[in-house]
Parts: sequence; C-alpha cells; structure tokens
Amino acid sequence: MDASFTPEQDEIRRTLRELLHDRCGPRELRAALGTSAGHDPGLWTALAEQLGLPGLALPEAYGGVGCSATELALACEETGRALAPSPLLATTVLAAPLIAALGTDARRAELLPRLASGRLTAALAVPGAALAAALALTGGNGGDWAGGGRAGGVQARRTEDGWRLYGQVDQVLDGHSAGLLLVAAHAGGFARSRTLLFLVPEDAAGVVRVRQTALDATRPQGLIQLRDVRAELLGDEDGRTVLPALASVGDTAAAVLACEAVGAADRALERTVEHVGQREQFGRAIGSFQAVKHRLADAYVQIQAARSAAYYAAWAATPSKGAGSVDMRLRRVAATGPGGPAADEQPGTAPPAARLALAQALEALRTAAAEGIQLHGGIGFTWEHEAHLYFKRAAGDELLFGPVHRLRAHAADAAGLFDAQEVAV
Repeated sequence: MDASFTPEQDEIRRTLRELLHDRCGPRELRAALGTSAGHDPGLWTALAEQLGLPGLALPEAYGGVGCSATELALACEETGRALAPSPLLATTVLAAPLIAALGTDARRAELLPRLASGRLTAALAVPGAALAAALALTGGNGGDWAGGGRAGGVQARRTEDGWRLYGQVDQVLDGHSAGLLLVAAHAGGFARSRTLLFLVPEDAAGVVRVRQTALDATRPQGLIQLRDVRAELLGDEDGRTVLPALASVGDTAAAVLACEAVGAADRALERTVEHVGQREQFGRAIGSFQAVKHRLADAYVQIQAARSAAYYAAWAATPSKGAGSVDMRLRRVAATGPGGPAADEQPGTAPPAARLALAQALEALRTAAAEGIQLHGGIGFTWEHEAHLYFKRAAGDELLFGPVHRLRAHAADAAGLFDAQEVAV
C-alpha cells in the first residue's frame, strides 16, 4: 500500500488552494455570506469551469472528471480551510450520488451532466434535524425520521396524476437556492409505511423557500414548505432501495466531511500560531510562554491524528481496483437492498472508518477553534475577526452531523465492538 498522494492529487490541492486564496479571502467571504444565496456564484462558476469540482467524482460518461472519493475529500479539505461557502456539499457529495444510484437512465443523462458542469445545483431535504439519521451516521436509518406515519415531516400521497407532497423541512443545506430538491417523504401510512425520495424542480408550484438564520453562516440553510406539490419519484415505489442508498452516500459523505473539518482545524490553528507569535504580554510574545506552547502542541497532535484518520477513511471509501466507480457501487447497493446478493457491500458491514474519522475530525476542529478563541483574547469572539467563524463551523457541524459521542457509539455498534452479553456481565 502506497500512502503518498499522486501528482494529480497534489495538483488538485495546490490549484484549489491558490484559487481560494485569490477568490475567497476574509473580505470576499463576508461579502458572499451577505448575499441572498449565501455564496458567491462567481466563485462557484470558477470552481466548476477551472477545476471541474462539481463533477469531480462523477463518471466521465455524464460530463464528470471521473475521480474517486479520495480526490473529492482532498478538495473539500481545501474548501474547509477557507470556510468557502458553496453548493459543493449539498450538490456533489449528497444529491448527485443519489441521482446516480436511484435515477433512471434518462434521468441520469438529463441531470448529472448539468450537476457536473455546475449549471444546476441540488439539495437533499430531510425532515427536522434528521440529516445525520438519514445518512446512517449516528444510528440505523430505518426509523421514523421521515415521518413514520405521523403528522409532521413530509408526507407523500399517490394521486391519479402522480405523486403529491405536503409538509415542511426546517433545515436544508442550500435549500433556499438549489435548482433541484431531493425530498425524503413518508408514504403508505401505517399499512405500507416506507420512505421515498422525490425530485422537485425549482419552479414547482406550491413550493415556498426561505433562507434561515443559521449558527454557521458559511453553511447557508433554507426552510422549505411543500403545499400539495407535484413531484417525481426517484427510485422504486416500494422504497427498498432508498435507505441503503442513503446509508452508502453517508459513508462517503462522512469521509469527505472529516477531511473538510481537518482543513478548517488546520487553518484555525495556523491563524492562532501566527497571532501568539505577534501579540506581546509582559514584554514578550505570548507564544513563548510554556503553557501556550503546550496547548497549541496538544491541538496540533490532535489535528494530525484526525488528518490520518480522515485520509484513511477517504481511501477506504474509494472502491478497490476493478470495483467500479462510486456511482456504480451505489447503484449495486441500491439495486439489491437489504439482504440482497450484494449484502457484503451493504453499509455497516465494513469497518466504520468514516464515522470514526468524522468524530475525531469534529473533535479536533472544536479543540482548535476553541483554543483560537481563547488565545486571540478579546478580539477572538468579535464579529470583525474570523476566529469566531471557525468556532461556529465546529459547533454547527456537530449539530448537523453528530454529536461526536453518537458517531462513535454507532461505529462501535456497527463493528460489534461491545458484545451485549459481555456488557451485561
């Protein structure tokens, strides 16, 4: 096993870091956060046209670059360093793989090239704060997170002219600006209770979208109301393909998010080290005090450990040679469903490296951001300084994709780390 990066991977990181340095500095970041979309469309166009970032992990047959989850994770490490607000996570990491896994040939041919080019953005809408549950990050995703036959969430009913959706989703990443919505809805009542995915275009009648005020402004979120909206079913009507596909996307998303968190933590620590080397107290730089050195050294070790775990998770999320592209692997998992002939590829049967890496990366980001706030002193939590943005990213990511202890608990359960009989004894 060769753990070093290829020249192509190094070139992706270098080029992306240079582009973000020029186009997503502190001033540009604040300007983007103040727009209605919450991100800079010009930057998104540059990422798409110069680097092909939206289609990085999509196959070349659909206009993508044809890279693996590893390249996507390395790219997100750079966007995490800059806290670059963009539709990359919602479109490329969450929505596009689901369309590749569950869509018909005609739908894939129509939507994936537009997603790969960046001309179309998409968002995954799941009820309430259930994104981590839907992706099987903090537990099994077979529960009632999509409605469970009760009022609330999003409900789907079959009519003579197709499917209709009604309900509300409170927290949707880029839901206020995405051109295409993938909505998880409950159907069948109690008799045939199941979770289905639907495609809702931007101009669908009966859709109300409002940008929410989020803790982390660099991850803009929208509230979506569906008032008897006509929608197109994605996948089979029996729903058996939906949950395995969501869980498989969750495995890749966890590895990508871990690398993104490592990038943010690394940059937060860099900024703190720069500051303590310049700020003086008692006639000397505070970075020369032993207590400050120890705190920064502990944060550095924690980040490096998280980086190693994140890189391994990204490598593990990439199919082995001959296993096919990521979207083909997802399609095999979705096509078989639970207990099918490809059960060895079902999410949760492999070592849960991605969930553990995400937990370690979120913890490292929380530590680095907190140390940055403390060691910057009074300016660390002011709106004028950027340190608070990293702290809010740490808190916001744990609310969206964690918490850390549940990520680890689910990974332990999936790996069979603690046997029930042994715990009882």
